[in-house]
Amino acid sequence: MRPRLPLAAGVVAARTAGRLSRLAGTGGGTTLPGKLLNILDPTAVGRLAARLPRGSAIVSATNGKTTTAAMVAEILGPRLRLAHNSAGANLLSGVASTLLSADGAELGLFEVDEAALPDVAGRVAPRALCLGNLFRDQLDRYGELELVAERWRGAVRDLDSAAVLVANGDDPQVGDLAHERDAAVVFGVDDPRHGSSGLQHAADSKWCVRCGTPYDYASAYVGHLGDYRCPACGHGRPRLDLVAQEIELHGLEAVSFDLVDAEGALRVRLPLPGLYNVYNALAAAALAGVLGASREEIRSGLERFSAAFGRFERIPVGDRTVLMLLIKNPAGANEAVRTLVAGGSPRLAVIALNDAIADGRDVSWIWDVDFEPLLERVERVVATGDRAAELALRCKYAGFPVDQIEVVPALGDALDRGLELTTSGEELVVLPTYTAMLALQRILTERGHAKPYWERS
Repeated sequence: MRPRLPLAAGVVAARTAGRLSRLAGTGGGTTLPGKLLNILDPTAVGRLAARLPRGSAIVSATNGKTTTAAMVAEILGPRLRLAHNSAGANLLSGVASTLLSADGAELGLFEVDEAALPDVAGRVAPRALCLGNLFRDQLDRYGELELVAERWRGAVRDLDSAAVLVANGDDPQVGDLAHERDAAVVFGVDDPRHGSSGLQHAADSKWCVRCGTPYDYASAYVGHLGDYRCPACGHGRPRLDLVAQEIELHGLEAVSFDLVDAEGALRVRLPLPGLYNVYNALAAAALAGVLGASREEIRSGLERFSAAFGRFERIPVGDRTVLMLLIKNPAGANEAVRTLVAGGSPRLAVIALNDAIADGRDVSWIWDVDFEPLLERVERVVATGDRAAELALRCKYAGFPVDQIEVVPALGDALDRGLELTTSGEELVVLPTYTAMLALQRILTERGHAKPYWERS
């Protein structure tokens, strides 16, 4: 067995690697130090996490984990020093890098990749684990949804007996995990005005997790998230401890709702649009409450929150604005489209599709996205990215006129074309997949329109 390097020496070596990475301009040092530290000492993450006087909390979900964790940081940040992987490096290496730079931190707050969750949770031993949702995503990397859910079930069972589970009761796979814990806080939406009794064709968890019978939905809100019940065995949404009611959507600018718990209702105006951000806010409020935040701290934190990196983020570019909405799977893309249409569709959309490992090599998911409501309203589409041609084909099959589709594979050129077609004072809507979002952010940074992501997060 190879002798383990003393922790202090490993920390010094890893921090030096991070500084060199930043000086060389090759990155923000958000993953490289952690990778090196884990090679030098596989036990380092656990030992560093154990030093945090208030312990750690983990947030994981297919969609919304970056935004949810950022909301929690906004709520808790004024009174606690946080070790937070705010740049979105959510694998074990990113968590390790965050712990390396956590001098003086009191509480660890980590967003964690769905597949990495069991390993990271096993090392960090969180005092609270927040699970937001499970949607079909990157099947070539994760496998089917049920496989990820089973790994999550194992991670929940392995938690310390005192750890609290915060779970989205509106997701059948996630809500069922609340039965695994005595200490659980369950959240969900209760406003049938914004739901439907039928599921979207791209909904994922349609069948009862106990007996396999299709669920009946009193209200389906986002994909398969909603108020469900199995007509055969009776398995259904668990009792909700924290609920969003009286939801009002305010275009592309905000959403307001009543945050209801055992103490009553608290009106919140969140400066982000869309029903899916209500779910993010619920998750953040539930987790922040478990971590000791007061109801007023929760409300004020949510109300001053600004968009997380690349997630409905507005970036000024001269006399125009780029509005960037990450799309990476059918559920998330459908909600982005739904929000844009409800808020008043743009004249133009730049849509970027890449197929790197972090995006998923298989891009067939674009055929499950309901682009049609958006395409019925825009005048032109600029298709870009590594798989721009497939994206253009998807738009064609949606009935969008071919002469109004421009295929511009290079992301920088597509951004320039979009800005050229955007008049002064207008907003250019850009819908990128994950690596396309990172590349576009890098282009905007190099042009002086934005700071590097590791400085802006």
